[in-house]
Amino acid sequence: QVQLVESGGDLVQAGGSLRLSCAASGRTFSSYAMGWFRQAPGKEREFVASISWSGATTYYADSVKGRFTISRDNAKNTVYLQMNSLKPEDTAVYYCARGTSRRSRGATNEYDDWGQGTQVSVSS
Repeated sequence: QVQLVESGGDLVQAGGSLRLSCAASGRTFSSYAMGWFRQAPGKEREFVASISWSGATTYYADSVKGRFTISRDNAKNTVYLQMNSLKPEDTAVYYCARGTSRRSRGATNEYDDWGQGTQVSVSS
């Protein structure tokens, strides 16, 4: 099992930027895809972005494409989510998760270890 700890959430104004980080424990970090998901109050958890084990392949939800960038540093066991041009509808708790394979994509059942989440709030 991998322990995941997210950080970087904050309250920002619309149009602003944030960078989320997710630090992972364990030696198998580089063997699996990683993903970011988010959950707003009263809504289901939704896919945001994923990155393959090597970092060569990334996937994004349509709602964040062109604004968010996922990246990873396998030497530091860390995955990042750079969020630009933030909108009030991006307000949610953001979770990172470890994939069950090297190329997990957007389904929650493709991930089996989850962090506790970090709050992102965007004011209008």
